[in-house]
Amino acid sequence: MNPKAIVLLIFCIALVAAAGCTGLPASTSGYTSSQDVVRTEAIYDNGWGESSQKMAGSVAVAPMPASASEYYGADSATVETKIIKTADITVEVRDVNGAAESLKSLATSHGGYISSTNIRKNYQNQLTGTVTIRVPQASFDAAIEGVKALGTLKSISTSGQDVTEQYIDLEARKASYTNQLAQYNAIMKQSTRVEDIIKVQEQIDRVQTELDRLNGRLNYLNSRIDLSTITVYLQEPEPVGGQAGHNFVSTINEGIAGFLGMIDALIILVFTLLPLIIIGGIGYWIYSWQKNKKGPAAQTLEEKK
Repeated sequence: MNPKAIVLLIFCIALVAAAGCTGLPASTSGYTSSQDVVRTEAIYDNGWGESSQKMAGSVAVAPMPASASEYYGADSATVETKIIKTADITVEVRDVNGAAESLKSLATSHGGYISSTNIRKNYQNQLTGTVTIRVPQASFDAAIEGVKALGTLKSISTSGQDVTEQYIDLEARKASYTNQLAQYNAIMKQSTRVEDIIKVQEQIDRVQTELDRLNGRLNYLNSRIDLSTITVYLQEPEPVGGQAGHNFVSTINEGIAGFLGMIDALIILVFTLLPLIIIGGIGYWIYSWQKNKKGPAAQTLEEKK
């Protein structure tokens, strides 16, 4: 090989090596190095395609929760529909207390329970009641038929509230916050500086609070979805004549109450007119006194005139 070509080849190799050395990043140490920042941001990637943000130093803030469409994607149409079913039924029965006990047995037989019971008397001295039962959604229609069989059906209304979208959104946010919590815990294990630990702990507390709130809301929705609510209004038949049987004791009591009421009214009237009575009495006394002062002769003269 030509010596000039050999020299030229060695010179090119030296230039390439020099360029490669100057292009390498400088080696640094410590938690805030550029390599550590890249690593930290990778840890905070939540898998939803969202970029991470850096907090103070190299501590990153986890991304916001994903929406329902991002969480379920194209499979959202296959998600089970979540429906809250409720019913309001008015039934006329001969025995309100007995019907309330029957509703308790009905709810138990369908795997449910009595939520509340309220029995009272109305202005006609008749018993009425409101009983709320909770039954599994699969037994909703059968339970309604059992309520109808208690007596004469007066009215009924049913409704179904679709909470599927709300439920999916809560599930997606829960999954995202759970992922965030795992990321913050991983960063906490790697943190060495006190200020970083404090900041990460604040984020852990925030995410945990949101998780607890979401779990509470999901538990409430699951309870309303799994157990349907049926509110039954019980009433006795209206008596003949529009009222209950005649009661002499009640009549006597009403008469005594009327008598005492009249006395009260007279007392009020007397005290109201008392100033006028006093003034009239004083005027009459003055007139009589002046008349007696003139004597019998003056009275006779006045009579002759």
